[in-house]
Amino acid sequence: MSDPQLLQDYLRMYWQTFKRLDELIAEPMKADGLSFEQFLIMRDLEAGHELAVSEIAQHRGVTRAAISRQIRALITRGMVIQLRQANDRRRLPLALTPAGTAVTVRLNARIEQRFAKWVDLLGEADARELLRLMERVGEKIVKQ
Repeated sequence: MSDPQLLQDYLRMYWQTFKRLDELIAEPMKADGLSFEQFLIMRDLEAGHELAVSEIAQHRGVTRAAISRQIRALITRGMVIQLRQANDRRRLPLALTPAGTAVTVRLNARIEQRFAKWVDLLGEADARELLRLMERVGEKIVKQ
């Protein structure tokens, strides 16, 4: 490495900023006992998507087993139900229960308010630049 200070600065910023940002993003879900991953599943379902476990796993880029654990927890908590389709009994799409819908709508509103504050603090141009850089990191480093 040509600049050892670059690594030091990166590690410091990761610990002080990105690690904390991850916690700030997931904080609204904690009050409802939800993980961020569970909330994203609920958000997809609330948006009107009729998805089966395998479709969610593919969309998220994780294994079906990983998603199944999240879904089981949501079903146990009464947030999600699994439907059986009359025309294809093999397909078991998921749907939010009324309780799951209420939690998702409330969390969406809270997250949107929080995000709007962040964009106000950063400015839209910097928020978009940060997103661009995060997408680049995702493409070049994380998906490698």
